Amino acid sequence: MWWMQPTTADDARAHGLAADDYRKILEVLGRAPNGVELGILSVMWSEHCCYKSSKFHLRRLPTRGACVIEGPGENAGVIDIGEGLAAVFKIESHNHPSFIEPFQGAATGVGGIMRDIFTMGARPIANLNSLHFGATDHPRTAFLLEGVVAGIGNYGNCMGVPTVGGEIEFHPCYNGNILVNAFTLGLVDRTKIFRAKASGVGNPVIYLGSKTGRDGIHGATMASAAFDEGSEDRRPTVQVGDPFTEKLLLEACMELMATDAVVAIQDMGAAGLTCSTFEMAAKGACGMRVHLNAVPTRESGMNPYEMMLSESQERMLLVARKGTEDRVRVIAEKWELDMAIVGEIVTGDRVEVYFNQRKVADLPVALVVDGTPELQRPQTPAPSPPRCRARVDGRDLQQDFFKLLGDPTIGDASWVWQQYDHTVQTNTVFGPGGDAALIRIQGTDRALAVSVDSNSSWSQLDPFLGAQLTVAESGRNLVCTGATPLALTNCLNFGNPEHPIVMWQLSQTIDGMAAACDVFKTPVISGNVSLYNETLGTDIYPTPTIAMVGLLNRLNDRVPSSFQNDGDRIWLLGPEANSLAASHYARCCLGDDGGPCPSIDLQLEYRLWQLMIQAAQEKLFASAHDVSRGGLVVAIAESCVTGRRLVGFQSGFHLDGKTDVASTLFGEGASRIVVSVSGEKELRLKALLSAYQLPGRYLGVAHGERLTIGPVDLTLQEVQAARRGSVQRVVAHNRP
Repeated sequence: MWWMQPTTADDARAHGLAADDYRKILEVLGRAPNGVELGILSVMWSEHCCYKSSKFHLRRLPTRGACVIEGPGENAGVIDIGEGLAAVFKIESHNHPSFIEPFQGAATGVGGIMRDIFTMGARPIANLNSLHFGATDHPRTAFLLEGVVAGIGNYGNCMGVPTVGGEIEFHPCYNGNILVNAFTLGLVDRTKIFRAKASGVGNPVIYLGSKTGRDGIHGATMASAAFDEGSEDRRPTVQVGDPFTEKLLLEACMELMATDAVVAIQDMGAAGLTCSTFEMAAKGACGMRVHLNAVPTRESGMNPYEMMLSESQERMLLVARKGTEDRVRVIAEKWELDMAIVGEIVTGDRVEVYFNQRKVADLPVALVVDGTPELQRPQTPAPSPPRCRARVDGRDLQQDFFKLLGDPTIGDASWVWQQYDHTVQTNTVFGPGGDAALIRIQGTDRALAVSVDSNSSWSQLDPFLGAQLTVAESGRNLVCTGATPLALTNCLNFGNPEHPIVMWQLSQTIDGMAAACDVFKTPVISGNVSLYNETLGTDIYPTPTIAMVGLLNRLNDRVPSSFQNDGDRIWLLGPEANSLAASHYARCCLGDDGGPCPSIDLQLEYRLWQLMIQAAQEKLFASAHDVSRGGLVVAIAESCVTGRRLVGFQSGFHLDGKTDVASTLFGEGASRIVVSVSGEKELRLKALLSAYQLPGRYLGVAHGERLTIGPVDLTLQEVQAARRGSVQRVVAHNRP
């Protein structure tokens, strides 16, 4: 029974604990931890679980606001959306598991984030995702892309939760470390929110869900280390998902929560039974006794170390009111789930773990949860990025436009989202392919808008500005639908925190995000930090992903993203682009990744949001579409061809000079939206631009079956053909 033997400094090192960490453990315990205790401490003190490199910086983010009910610290964040309802949402990463085993890694990422939502008492109503893959011609990209998309679709579809939007990017910086970030939104009665705060001495601790196996052991530790040549040998640390069991678990939890049986509840996610027992005890300032012989297992001979560290999926731990055990059992049997009383709440401040009538772990909660390391790692600013030297002299800009439309980061991603059921539950108003998803709040005339955004190129050039631009774009996508942005969740994907440049990037990102959120009044209510996204010494680009939620008070005020009517006047709201620096055009067509990163006037951006919200309430615009990757001409093209009917565009302004033409068409920057407005409402648009002190420019008219602007003159069928199948071609690229 090696797991009962005292451990050594070498054992601690093998578990990923630093020498100082082990010395602290010895000092607090007054003895060497045994194997089970060392396993518990190693996962709870891992980067993935305790955020030891980032929590010092995360405190600078604004987390409070008028609508915030629950901020960071619980399973998910909660905001008040009025009429007695609350929205519950969070985004999390499953990057390392998805690279090792793409189908199960992505699937269990979706399953895990949904459990975080319904653990709070909320029924999941929408999923989104942010996916980042390596170069399109990299030998593993097609395999990873197919597996990840299939895993996401399989889990969400089987659960009956629509996947309503997302984003996808291809870049060589992800060749050795892809990113799979999963977001879920749920709804709950604001008086019936559940938390993970254990209480009530004598109350039973109940295990509910699937049996425990050996899959996922040390998954949290694996997610807290860089990749090397042996990374694919870590497949046993990737969990295996069963969405049909999770569907049963969801319904059982909803039924249990409608009774008075549940005192506290938490899913067994990272670190499994260890995390749920210790964190629930910590939040309730109580002790807990755990009996491992009662834990349902699906493999014979499992020892306490394996049971405590397993990350088998579809499992919940709840504290029930004493005397309601039979009620819980009846509901578990109805939904064909394993249920067992595995412990009880006790006085004191320790978690004691028993196996075969023997105490195998006895640890103070404060050491395991609150005593985790907090590091202020050294920072070194990144060298000044190269400047963009892109030249367009002699180039065929129409052919460049064709290439841009066919780029899989910009073009048609329908191959991805057609594998997702985005209409199940029948509340999807705007699904994949637009600026933001719009989900009807059943039984009301209101809707929630949600978007997910990132731009690693900007963050690599300037992490402070890149974070601000990403927050701004996410909110801009919401206001394009007419919704008012309320709050956000983030997934901060970075390289190895032991590299001082990476820590500088993380710190700068948090400061930029905090500054933007303060101006936009969008607090950060939940999130995730994913570090050690590094392979063989190469870090990914800093990739902060923002998912923002907004409220549309009247569904009839919604604004689509595509042109609707022949004859509508097309305007650009916001400043002009005057540079190709940091644009997707420069990277895709000219091979130039140089900067500088675009600047942003946060106050101007916020005024643009207010104009869009007021315009929606006045039903001023027939359409609105954010100008983002690809610049103005791509935004116009998407507005022409992504609606239910094709509507062309005829330019009404003059372009001078080759460089100015390219910058106008393809340049990127903040605070820009293409809108369509009927001729009789154009005066009102001008008045609003004046009132909000915003620049605006007439672009042309929605008309006919062609897209004509400067050197670009194409039929809409040619535009569609250029976009069609751009992501699917990545998959076909590496097939025989």
